Amino acid sequence: MPDNQTPNDPPLGPDGKPDFGAVATPEHPLFRHDPGFRKRRGRNWFLLGLTYAGYYLCRYNLGIIAPELKEELNLSNTQYGAIDSARNGMYAIGQFVNGLFTDKLGGKRAMTIGAVGTAILNALFGLATMTDIGIIFALLVVIRGLDGYAQAFGAPGMVKINTAWFRKQERGSFAGIFGIMINLGQMAAGQLGGLLAKGFAIPLIFFTFKVESMNWRVMFFIPAVVVVVIVILMNLGVKNHPEEAGFRVVHDDESHDDDPHAHHVLSDVFRTITKNPIVWIVAGAYFCTGFIRTAIYSWWTIYLLETWNVGKEAKLWWWTAVVLLPLMASFGSLSSGIYSDKFCKGSRAPVAAFLYLMQLVFIILAMLMVGSSSMGSAMLAVILILGIHTGCNATHSILGTAAAMDLGGRKMAGFAAGVIDSFQYFGAMLAGFGLGRLFDIFAIAQFDDAGEPLLNDAGEAVKHIDGAIWFASMLPWAILGTLLMSYLWVAHRGKSTPGT
Repeated sequence: MPDNQTPNDPPLGPDGKPDFGAVATPEHPLFRHDPGFRKRRGRNWFLLGLTYAGYYLCRYNLGIIAPELKEELNLSNTQYGAIDSARNGMYAIGQFVNGLFTDKLGGKRAMTIGAVGTAILNALFGLATMTDIGIIFALLVVIRGLDGYAQAFGAPGMVKINTAWFRKQERGSFAGIFGIMINLGQMAAGQLGGLLAKGFAIPLIFFTFKVESMNWRVMFFIPAVVVVVIVILMNLGVKNHPEEAGFRVVHDDESHDDDPHAHHVLSDVFRTITKNPIVWIVAGAYFCTGFIRTAIYSWWTIYLLETWNVGKEAKLWWWTAVVLLPLMASFGSLSSGIYSDKFCKGSRAPVAAFLYLMQLVFIILAMLMVGSSSMGSAMLAVILILGIHTGCNATHSILGTAAAMDLGGRKMAGFAAGVIDSFQYFGAMLAGFGLGRLFDIFAIAQFDDAGEPLLNDAGEAVKHIDGAIWFASMLPWAILGTLLMSYLWVAHRGKSTPGT
């Protein structure tokens, strides 16, 4: 047996690579799951994925209606960015705190708390936008911040449950597949936003069900109802670990006599995770993912509308929001996870290094071809945005999910995920308020056909965000992510170190 292969790894094939279809042998008795296990795990996974998609439906709704929110409440880019950053900042703090508590509470209970909280706070956000009180901006910042803290129960809970159900050699593929479920939330938010903005009709046997164009505020009420229904189903069908469903899974970092129901003392969990330098390197790279990913999600709708006049009535907007963004995110997550498991023996760093490099290439192309070139077009902008988006969503799955599982194991996965994911949202916070401020400072004035400056109803100059500033802001984080993951790859190559 090679030095870098554990007894629980699949046998190697003639080509020296893991043979995941090999028959179990005395040397590898744990690789084959018990009959019925995969079916039960699939049900668990589906309901968890649906719940987390509900979380994302309550998260992406703000970006979808950003132009309407800004216009009706007369918010600047800085103010809109501050609302977004409030959620991301509190989410980051909540990940760190809630991740630790999740290892004590259990994943299902943590996800339930977060789902109920985000449903209530989304509804409150929608109600707050209907008022005309003088502190409306501050109120929206507070509500969205509290919503971020509530949602911070979701990722640690999801990661903790699935760490127990998936062994190391399966986690990359799982993270990719789970990314597809997450992207359903984005797809649903985009589809719902487009349908409600324009209205729709459903022909039935005896009549046609019609929904007229609705106010953008419903994007905070409908997702709240959806997530409550889903979390009820999740509580009925999900088990925290296989042993609750009558199965036994022994992980690489466990012995056969380990008690899966036992919990570590919280102080031991805290010390173990925070003393691991790999956790902080992965977290640093995840900061980079957080900035780039949020820079795309929070600003792409505003960028396409203000720079290329592509609004919700345009087919290109619909294809981007409902089809292309979630489809390419799913493709990146799934392919990178499978490659990490099948060809890199569960290593995450080499795949992540390539993904950050891919983002870097697309960002440079965007700066050259869209930000400051006459070759720019709305279609080209969408293509380049998709390239960046695919890479950052793939690192989102492979680091925030698979690597966190490897680092924490089933007993400490909640806190490991919380620490790593908190850094993603520190980066996201910078991409909200920080970019909003930059966009206001370096905004580009708009002119009519006669060359006169366009003015709004208040007599102020109409301006749009600078695409060159937008893409350039992502550049240093793509470089840093590439360097951090390349270091882990080189330093731990061939060692099977958890998290690398």
